[in-house]
Parts: sequence; C-alpha cells; structure tokens
Amino acid sequence: MNERIAQYKDRVVQYWNHFSKKQKTLLIATVVIILTAIILLTMQFSKTEYEVAFTGLDSTDAAGIIKQLDSSSVPYKLSPDGTSISVPSTQAARVKVDIGSQGIVKNGSIGFNETFGSSSSPIGMTDSEFNVKYKSALNGEVEQLLRRMQGVQGAKVLINLPTENVFASPEEQEKASASVVMDFQPGFRPTQDNIDGYFNLVKTAVPNLPVENITINSSDDSVLLPSGKGGTSASLTGAVQENMALQKKFESDVKAAVKQFLSKLTGPDKVDVLVASKLNFDQIRENDKLVTPVDTENMKGIEISAQKVQNSYTGKGSADGGVAGTGQEEVPGYPSSTSSGDTTSEQNSSTINYEVNHITKDIIVSPYTVKDLTINVLVEPPAGKETLDKTTSDAIQNILKNIVASYLADSGTTYTDADLTKKVSVFSQAFESGDTETTSSGISKTLLWGGIGAAALLVAAVAGILIFRSRRRKQEEEMEEDLPLQVPTEFPSISLETIGNEDQVRKQLETLAKKKPEEFVNLLRTWLAED
Repeated sequence: MNERIAQYKDRVVQYWNHFSKKQKTLLIATVVIILTAIILLTMQFSKTEYEVAFTGLDSTDAAGIIKQLDSSSVPYKLSPDGTSISVPSTQAARVKVDIGSQGIVKNGSIGFNETFGSSSSPIGMTDSEFNVKYKSALNGEVEQLLRRMQGVQGAKVLINLPTENVFASPEEQEKASASVVMDFQPGFRPTQDNIDGYFNLVKTAVPNLPVENITINSSDDSVLLPSGKGGTSASLTGAVQENMALQKKFESDVKAAVKQFLSKLTGPDKVDVLVASKLNFDQIRENDKLVTPVDTENMKGIEISAQKVQNSYTGKGSADGGVAGTGQEEVPGYPSSTSSGDTTSEQNSSTINYEVNHITKDIIVSPYTVKDLTINVLVEPPAGKETLDKTTSDAIQNILKNIVASYLADSGTTYTDADLTKKVSVFSQAFESGDTETTSSGISKTLLWGGIGAAALLVAAVAGILIFRSRRRKQEEEMEEDLPLQVPTEFPSISLETIGNEDQVRKQLETLAKKKPEEFVNLLRTWLAED
C-alpha cells in the first residue's frame, strides 16, 4: 500500500515538474479563486434570512410568543428593546397563523374569554371579584376593538361603571364614563369621521354611556372631540389638508401639461417647470328671486284677464216737500217744497290683470377658482450654445402667458399683457447630469454583489483553465516536433547466466517491477528489441 502511494506521489511530482513557473502560479491562483468563490456562495446561500413577524409587543405577549417558538423548535431573534420578534422568512407565514390561532398576542388586553373562560374558584366567585373582573374584561374588549380601527397602533381604556340604584329610574341613574388614550401609526392623522367612529364605538360598547362622558386623548396630548362639541377644529384640519392636496394636484397637472407641450419644442428631458398657484376654496351659494316684465320696452307684462264696467242713468228729480222751519214735525231750516229738473248719472270701471316673469335662481359657485398662477420654466440650450435664441424664448413666453390667462379668466380680475408677463419667466441653463443607481428591492445588495463576484470568479477560472490547456497543448506539440530520435537508454540488466534458479530470476523481476516499473518496462522493450 505504501509503495503504491509512493508511486502516485512520484507521478504527481513528475507531472508537476513538467509545468513552468508561470503555469504553476496560474494553476494555484485558479484553484484558490474557485475555492474562495465556492466558500462565499455557500456562506451566502446557507445564511438564514429573518423577517419581522411581530412588532409592538409588551413583555407578556413577547414571553408567550417566545415560549411557543421554543416548544415548536423555531429559531427567532428578539429585538434589543424586546418589542419585536423576527423568525426565518420561510416560516414567517406559518408562525403568524399558529400564534394567531392560539390567541397568544393580546397587546396587554384581556377580554371576556380570557377572564371568564375558566373560573378562578371551583365554587364560584364573590360579587366584588366578579365586578372587578368584569370591568377589566370590558376595558380589554374596548381596547381590542379600538386597535382594529384604521390608523390605531395602541389604546388604553379605563371605564368607570357606577353602582346601580334599584330605587332610581333609568333617567336618574348615574351615567358611566370612559377615558381613552390612543396611539396612532406614524404619519396617520385622524379625520373627523375617524374620531366620530372612535366615540361611537366606545359609546355602544359600554352600557349607559353618553358621548359627553367620553374623553379621548392621543399620545401627543391632543384632545379629540366629536362633532357638535368643538370637533369642527379637527374637521377644519381635514378640510385644510384636502385643500392643500387639491392645490398640489392642480400644480402637478399644470406642470405636466406645460412640460409635455414644451418638450415637443425643445426636445425631451430638456425642460423643467415650476408652478406656484393660489386657489380660492370659498364656496358661495346664492338664491335669487327676480320679477321682470315681459315687455321690457313698455315695462309691462302679458294681459291675462280684463274687465270693464259702465253704468249710466237719466231721469227727473223728485220734489222736496214740507215747509221749512214750520210746523211741529218739520226740521228747522229745512228747505220748503220745490220742483227740480232732469238728472243724469254715469259710472265706468276697468280692471286688467298682467302676468310678469318670476325667476328663481339657486346658484352654487365652484369653490376651486384659480386666483393667482405663476409658471417658471428652465430650458436647456441646444448643443453648442450657451443660451436660447430670442425667437424660441419669446415663443415659450407667449405660450406660458396664454396658459396663465386661460386659468385666470374666472378669477374676477382683469390682467393686462404686462401683468401676465410678470407671472411667467423663462431661464436658459445647461442641466447637470447625475447617475442614479437602482437596486432591485427583491434582492439584497450583499447577495447581488456576491453573485456578481462569484460569476466573475468562475468566468476568470474557466478562462484561466482554457488558456492553461491551450498553452500546454502548444508546448507539447512544439516538444514533439523538436524532440530528436530516442537513443536506446541503457537500463540495468539482469544477468540470467549467473542466476541458475528460475525462482530467483522471477523474484528479481517482480522486485524490479514493483520498485521501478518504468525501468522494468524499458527493460522488456530492450529485450524485445534485441530479439
């Protein structure tokens, strides 16, 4: 066995000595590069990637989750603050389902199921114990409900339930009260609708609890108020945010339209636009009731009905009787009896009904009116020029003035050409080019660079091997061409005449074949050549 190992070693040494110093260096470097690439790739792909599965945990929930993961033999990482737990990304979904199905995560809240699921005493509990557990469970249930609302990260609830009085009517019973502190997710601002939802949820979850007895504070010490109790401030904040978003959307649309149009004139990626605007968000509602004549020239309406009445009378007058101022039955001073002539009377009346125009207008003026608008454009000059020519600059400025004039048409102010010129500006300057590096979000930088390096190493190794083999083949061909005819080498011979015993001859041949097989082969070739 040792002799065979020695033979292999001799062959390897002999094969290694055939290479030149440069070839040896190249071969060693190739092997080292390949081994390094294999080690790096193995370390990279065998590394376990962790994913955050649970965040915002308190100490009780974290302890319960860790206990469950230990029992399931699932590796995990606990954050330094103890509020987050990470598990291998390949097992994250299954771990979340398992933990969620067992109800381990309570966020510090214990509801009715956890409180009354199993009795604390085999014979029941006292009324005081029941009341304490009931309030604690009710607080926990309300907290869990609030955490399910949009934008809510955490909540702490304290409910005060008064003692019921059997002698008081339902109206005279004391009302419950609730104090709530809420934590919102970063960047979330509750609207008035969200706030009203919080109040309604607490109101309906607790019996005999009016809205005015509910106090909700956020973690930043701001007080949340429902609608009708000063909640207009939150509503106003939401309206302002909506108006600001509309203004940004308007400016973005104007910028995109101007940039798209000017790109056809200057070329793509050679123009940048800055838009500043002021919008009027006042909504005006008018209710006009107008009465106008049909015939505006004569200021008359349409005759819808007419009535004329004419009466005339002709006759003789009657004689007055009696003696003026005489007799017992006469009136003193009354004229005496005289005769009168013929009498005539006439009566005329006319009634005409006119119909006029009755106009009722209910006008709602749009709240989104552009009051002011300015557009600034930065254009890159053509290649070989430092500034834009005056013709192009004037054309761009006229285009911008027309755009501004069209948007300000309903502003209620008349702008002259000089005023519009002040609201637009055109600058000419070369743009600075910057290279942006983008990396795929799905692949980590370490894995990406590791893969690129490994690929480069493999390519270099393959190229080195191919170059090495090509050079070796070329050297062998040159050696075969320049190699002179072999002169029979004198090998140690065995004197068969001096040895008479065949066994001794056979033993010497076997020994020579084992120790020096090449010399043994050459010896046989020499014998065959002599024969």
